[in-house]
Amino acid sequence: MNFEIILSLIGMALTASLTPGPNNSMLASSGATYGVRASMPHVLGIVFGFPVMIFLVGFGLGEVFRQSPVLQQIMRYAGAIMMLWFAWKMATAAAPGQAGKASRPLTFLQAAAFQWINPKGWLAAIAITAQFVTPDAPVKTASIVALTFAGSGLISTFAWLLFGRMIGQWLHTPWRLRAFNLLMASMLVAFLAVILLEH
Repeated sequence: MNFEIILSLIGMALTASLTPGPNNSMLASSGATYGVRASMPHVLGIVFGFPVMIFLVGFGLGEVFRQSPVLQQIMRYAGAIMMLWFAWKMATAAAPGQAGKASRPLTFLQAAAFQWINPKGWLAAIAITAQFVTPDAPVKTASIVALTFAGSGLISTFAWLLFGRMIGQWLHTPWRLRAFNLLMASMLVAFLAVILLEH
């Protein structure tokens, strides 16, 4: 890859990572509800999970996905079910220590696994690898794309997590926190609806 292509890749990675989407709405909710430290496994799961997915898609998994309509439908509806479950968990999350209620942020494995059933993630991974992974050097170019997205993922996940944490300082009453989490859950459902309607 030459310098201009790498700059284009970085710009695309930052744009894709920073714009609102399922991961970012869940991170904002987690930051507001649980704080930065408790949400770190969630952050690391995204930063690790999506680049690994990009690498494997670029290395050939994307072609398998494109050639299998059955697999596409399975992933589409499994992803929809999981996103609705995450939306429910966000909408009903209780603040840590709230009497009679227990909730916790996503674990590293849950956040990493979510990348594989996130319809937006699959669409982005296939589109991006099609542009930047070359057949003559698939390992090298897929690695560059994956590492670029790991870096942009660190920036975007911390930005959204800190945004949620700052908002969380204002959400010091249960009803405010509940309203914010309902808004984030509604955004997650809206993202899902758009993805399903467009594809």
